[in-house]
Amino acid sequence: MNHRLELLKKEIAELRATLTEHPVYASITTLEGLRSFMEAHVFAVWDFMSLLKYLQRELTCVDLPWQPKGSPATRYLINEIVTGEESDVDEDGVRSSHFELYLKAMKQAGADTETISHRLQQISSVNSVRAALQNSNTPEAVRSFVATTFDVIATGKPHIAAAVFTYGREDLIPGMFISFVKELNERMSGAATTFQYYLERHIEVDGDHHSHLAYAMTEELCGDDDVKWAEATAWVKTSLQARVALWDHIRDVVAAS
Repeated sequence: MNHRLELLKKEIAELRATLTEHPVYASITTLEGLRSFMEAHVFAVWDFMSLLKYLQRELTCVDLPWQPKGSPATRYLINEIVTGEESDVDEDGVRSSHFELYLKAMKQAGADTETISHRLQQISSVNSVRAALQNSNTPEAVRSFVATTFDVIATGKPHIAAAVFTYGREDLIPGMFISFVKELNERMSGAATTFQYYLERHIEVDGDHHSHLAYAMTEELCGDDDVKWAEATAWVKTSLQARVALWDHIRDVVAAS
């Protein structure tokens, strides 16, 4: 791995450890707790797709007439990730985005999908995201997390978005949580089959193949520019801190349920 990527990784090691070792995972011991987790986490799944599509828009040509844009290597990297995230397969082999797969998992587990669906219906543009969330009963930690993602997008700097995408959103769910979901699924007669598949698929695709592509994309976009690497590092830390706050919120909700 490029030494600059390694330096960034070291800079955020403590924050990442806080997330992967967060007590929220151990606090979820029932199907009701899992539902609470999913109802908040789904917003992170959705805005992850928004961050991804921002990168595709900035790094490739999505207008007519088509013209070559940017580096062919970067175009390949982002298009490869988009294909996997937007058109993967569910456990039955049916094409699905990871967000739609998550909604399917929520419905199977009996979690509420109306809140996220209603919020998305209210959002007609990037500019209306914050307003739609603010004028609702969406928890503050969720609003803040989504706002941070769209603040990243608002910088208009693909190298920042790529770094946040790479370091702030991948490999943050520990194996022990997947083991718990598998055990819960067995106890609850298959109530979390799709969610178990989602998590395992997330590790398989996002945490392996896509993470390598994302590292390469970040390296390509930051290059040898010290300013870009510094900006990327600062925003990754901000993104991870927002995720910690989201995890804290979910832990509190689960504890109160």
